[in-house]
Amino acid sequence: MRKQLVVVTGGSGFIAVHIILELLQQGYAVRTTIRSAKKEDVIKEMLYNGGIRDFSDLSFSQADLTSDTNWEETMQGATYVIHVASPTPKLNFKNEDEMIRPAVDGVLRVLKASKDAEVKRVVLTSAYGAIFAGHKNRTTPYTEKDWSDLSAKNIHPYQKSKTMSEMAAWDFIKKEGDGLQLATVNPVGVMGPVLSAKYSHSNVQIQEMLEGKIKALPKVDSGYIDVRDVASLHILAMTSPKANGERFLATTGETLSMMDVADILREAFPDYASNIPTRTIPNAVVKAAALTNPQLKMIASIVGKYAGTSNKKAKELLGWNPRSAKTAIIATAQSMIDLGIVR
Repeated sequence: MRKQLVVVTGGSGFIAVHIILELLQQGYAVRTTIRSAKKEDVIKEMLYNGGIRDFSDLSFSQADLTSDTNWEETMQGATYVIHVASPTPKLNFKNEDEMIRPAVDGVLRVLKASKDAEVKRVVLTSAYGAIFAGHKNRTTPYTEKDWSDLSAKNIHPYQKSKTMSEMAAWDFIKKEGDGLQLATVNPVGVMGPVLSAKYSHSNVQIQEMLEGKIKALPKVDSGYIDVRDVASLHILAMTSPKANGERFLATTGETLSMMDVADILREAFPDYASNIPTRTIPNAVVKAAALTNPQLKMIASIVGKYAGTSNKKAKELLGWNPRSAKTAIIATAQSMIDLGIVR
């Protein structure tokens, strides 16, 4: 019997490679998109480190979200598509359209190609950024019913791009989906095992804390989730009949400050304890610094903000049961130490 084919976009990404790992372990065939053939070896190395020894069910396709080239061929024969790839956030953008347009156009390109190839369902990796941004004086946990308020001041263009690209996806399905199914997964801060030292990891803050590069921490609260649980939620959203037309917040439901994260690392890795920060930075100082340092703009937009989240929907509807935030944070650090990423 032919294995069901799943197309996963952006295969070298942290979340995408864990999804591919889980799909191969569950007996699916996977075709993943990459922007350049150079990524093939890195992806195989990460999968090998994750336990995959047989690559006969994995294939690669060169396709870029900013161009129509090769998307039609990429989708041929696929039953499902998991669209994880998104344009990398630019720190130095001239205007916010540089971030928003590629994100929206990329999602529409993937959905159109999926529809044309008669794919059954697309699972879109959206973000917590499409849910929480721009809300004032929030005191109750965010759920899938919430959308970021695009009319609010000081929304970072990255959160806007995530919100607008997810909205565009739902709009496409409603107006021209023609039976194509859609579900979205909206992860909070993603932690968990890194699979290669070559990989530029999204959780650089853990590495920097362990290396003593961060002297004091902003007062930012966040939810956290293990990348392995993000992967399993994508696959549940792909296969469960109940998931069609639904959004799922990928969160443990816990809220941690950056100092809580530092405390977890200090306790779990006593050899590094003296490197890990014990001081916080006043919110006003972060906001003032962001006026001249574009790299701090995103942090400045969320300091002191409520960040409670609920995972009730994914647990009740799909039977999903994630690891704790502490487990995820320790797994991140341990993998970085084991791979020699932490100097």
